[in-house]
Amino acid sequence: MLPPDEKLTEAGFTESGGGRILLVACGALAREILALKKANGWDHMVLQCLPAKYHLYPEKIVEAVEDTVRKNHESYETIFVVYADCGTGGLLEAKCAELGVEMIAGPHCYSFFEGNDAFAAHADEITAFYLTDFLVKQFDAFVWKPMGLDKHPELRDMIFGHYTKLVYQAQTDDPALRAKAEECAARLGLDYEYRFTGYGDLATALAAQAR
Repeated sequence: MLPPDEKLTEAGFTESGGGRILLVACGALAREILALKKANGWDHMVLQCLPAKYHLYPEKIVEAVEDTVRKNHESYETIFVVYADCGTGGLLEAKCAELGVEMIAGPHCYSFFEGNDAFAAHADEITAFYLTDFLVKQFDAFVWKPMGLDKHPELRDMIFGHYTKLVYQAQTDDPALRAKAEECAARLGLDYEYRFTGYGDLATALAAQAR
């Protein structure tokens, strides 16, 4: 059973059961990956998620991924890293190459959820702020509190003054999440755009590994 989002944020998640392919992923992707596994019958894949809070500290991602791969490389035929660059400045890609494992392509999950090619075509969105299903649900934990806006809301315009809109990239069609995302945009003083992406390149990348 998948733990609540708060635990995915703080502690991550390790799926029970066996398989021949290990997916090492961000806790923010747990629900989407498990949904894809179930829909496609990928029972030979096992998911291990690192704490989603590493999204806030990209320097921790490389070390945690390396540690997880080294601990598990003898137990699986294949290990696939379900992190994009995620702010590591190319260090994660270099580490995966050193370890001999593949990783999902793209600069971050906002890109591969929409599809890397489609996302790259948005040359005019340098002033957009993105949220996914998980980040809408965990907005306070990942945006409001880490940026100090809970204690100093006057910092909002200083931090987000150069942004123009919040883009909610929805993996699921959930009216409650749509309403909350719109509320998040209002709290940040940004225009709101809803964009249903589904699973994007995440589905494609996992399907390629599942063969």
